[in-house]
Amino acid sequence: MKTILGKKMGMTQIFDEQGNVIPVTVIEAGPEVVTQVKTIETDGYNAVQVGFCDQKPQRVNKPLTGHFAKAGVVTKKYLAEFRVEEGESYELGQVITVADFEEGKKVDVTGISKGKGTQGNIKRHGHHRGPMTHGSKHKRLAGALAAGTYPSRVFKGNKAPGRMGRETVTVQNVVLVKIDTDRNLMLVKGAVPGGKGSLVKIRYAVKGQDDK
Repeated sequence: MKTILGKKMGMTQIFDEQGNVIPVTVIEAGPEVVTQVKTIETDGYNAVQVGFCDQKPQRVNKPLTGHFAKAGVVTKKYLAEFRVEEGESYELGQVITVADFEEGKKVDVTGISKGKGTQGNIKRHGHHRGPMTHGSKHKRLAGALAAGTYPSRVFKGNKAPGRMGRETVTVQNVVLVKIDTDRNLMLVKGAVPGGKGSLVKIRYAVKGQDDK
């Protein structure tokens, strides 16, 4: 599995041994604790559920309170489930930290992108604007969407103004530049989805481990 939950803290830059600047995103990852182990016999598939970020007991409903009590762990704010690969085994209460990862490896980071609200077609899809002179009244409006005679309607899926952002986005094959086990920090190269304080999921990249 090699997956861990974390919070995006922001971006900064570090320098490598050659003095080159590397833009990095700082992620406070883990520690997370195993709250449930699912198997084919009991649930029909193999997976593990983990909890991240301690939560006050009074802010957790009764079903979840019993769920955490059964696992023998303190209440958590976030729960996530990941499929388990063949040969992997986990136990209730097991703690997963950044020490389980290795510097220099490539990871995939998944998060919720920043919400932009309702936006026009130019910002949302990168369309060109209309002419700005000679009496034009068509500057940032959408262009022709359909012919009048045929098909006499607008097809579904046309790029138009609407809600933008707040979608699940995954950036793949980003390098895990540095790990700080004392402060539970991961530094990954480049930008990752979401704003400061947002929840992200980090896992080893499925492909591209040998391409550094």
